[in-house]
Amino acid sequence: MASSARSANTPADAATGSAADGGQVRNSDFVQSLDRGLAVIRAFGPDRERLSLSEVARATGLTRAATRRFLLTLVKLGYVRSDGREFSLRPRVLELGYAYLSGLALPEIASPHLEELVAMVRESSSISVLDGNYVVYVARVPTKRIMTVAISVGTRFPAYATSMGRVLLAGLSPDELDRYLAEADLEPITARTVTDPERLREVLAEVARQGYAIVDQELEEGLRAVAAPIRGPGGSVTAAINLSAHASRVSLATMRSDLLPALLETAARIEADLKAQARA
Repeated sequence: MASSARSANTPADAATGSAADGGQVRNSDFVQSLDRGLAVIRAFGPDRERLSLSEVARATGLTRAATRRFLLTLVKLGYVRSDGREFSLRPRVLELGYAYLSGLALPEIASPHLEELVAMVRESSSISVLDGNYVVYVARVPTKRIMTVAISVGTRFPAYATSMGRVLLAGLSPDELDRYLAEADLEPITARTVTDPERLREVLAEVARQGYAIVDQELEEGLRAVAAPIRGPGGSVTAAINLSAHASRVSLATMRSDLLPALLETAARIEADLKAQARA
């Protein structure tokens, strides 16, 4: 993936709206120490598996003294390990996300359909939900290594540059979309990335009209993806499903003629299962 493509765990994001955001309005119910502790955990990521005390402090905007206290507390609790010079996360941090994933029926219901889809079209497929300005992968069935970094459940990417993100953004209310466009950091990830807010608004309106989104090498050079919405029992867009392929192997025309119909059919089957579960 292009080096400028950022997941939600970038150092800047770890400080945004949390530990380093001194201007954020607090209230009597806000526990700042918890906010800072979570910021320390978020400082680690796929390309930052091992960090020194100074690196964590820079990523979170905390002082070295405060960072040291939080890290040593996390070490004692079993969430972080230390070799004396560097720190890294331990598997126990997975407990923090397991409660959410274990209560989310979508991955369990969708996984068999993803497997059938991937076996049929021989391209990787994923499902994600919107989390703030990012998409978070909640289910994935790979077929080939397409991107230069591994994608797994929990991976986050900026919504504006992904096919699933655009499907999810297109499902927002007008007020929610206005807020997103005002707050999102629309940085160029590749030369093709749409970064103008009004142009992105037009793209999202087209996605809403046609019922799917195709992103051509905006998240990573050489990567194309098509996504469709997954609607909950109430009819609102709750998730998105995609197929991704290498541009040298799959043209945009083929993506529309061959991959899109199979993707839409799979989305419809997942929706039917979700409705059946809701009725049950």
